[in-house]
Amino acid sequence: MGKPLFTVTSLMSGIFAMAAATSLQAAELKVIAGGSMTASMNAIAPEFEQATGHKLVTHFDSTPNIITRINSGTSFDVVVVPVDVFKDAAAKARFVPGPPIDIARVGYGLAVRAGAPKPDVSTPDALKKTLLAASSIAFVPASAAGAYVTKVFDRLGIAEDMKAKTKVQAAPAAIAPAVARGEAELGVFLTNVLIAPGVDLVGPFPGDLQQELVFASAVAADTKEADAARALIDYLRTPAATALIKAAGMTPG
Repeated sequence: MGKPLFTVTSLMSGIFAMAAATSLQAAELKVIAGGSMTASMNAIAPEFEQATGHKLVTHFDSTPNIITRINSGTSFDVVVVPVDVFKDAAAKARFVPGPPIDIARVGYGLAVRAGAPKPDVSTPDALKKTLLAASSIAFVPASAAGAYVTKVFDRLGIAEDMKAKTKVQAAPAAIAPAVARGEAELGVFLTNVLIAPGVDLVGPFPGDLQQELVFASAVAADTKEADAARALIDYLRTPAATALIKAAGMTPG
């Protein structure tokens, strides 16, 4: 009768040992991500956590704030940010050497309040007339995407006109609600941000005014969770993750 007891005891010890090992291997990853990646990353996070046992603690922010955060010495393990972050020499020095891994990309467009007439944006001239006719526009000037929107205004020769119309938003996720509430007539930003309740996407920037903002990932040079950080980057390129990226209105890779 002693042998079965020994077997059960050994089995239970093995189970507890495996559980302890899993607990030790699981990591809490500090992630910094671009604000326009919010929907994608929030959808991916629980799937990644369930698949790996790791936990994500993600801070979303604009490009200038991300660069400041990184350069100030803030602790982090991995990023999913606009490629503009890697153009800053000091920030780039805080990553593992090598090129960042492209994760997602998305272009620019306009949105109006749901049910409102959709203005013509089919040509650069039509876009210019639409912007000049609008009473107000919502976007995030202090961001990589906002910098490009401002550049387009400048190319159209309406930069000064747009300054008076701009309703500055604190984060990309605030743009669509501002338009939905009628606080701004137009939302102008990355199209994935403008696919939201209460607003209708008018269309993309026309012709050569269109450009895609690329979000890329890299591991922090001083992270103690390098394996888990690389696991996240690998997961972001799996079919499961790319499907969620597409569902959020972005193009994987």
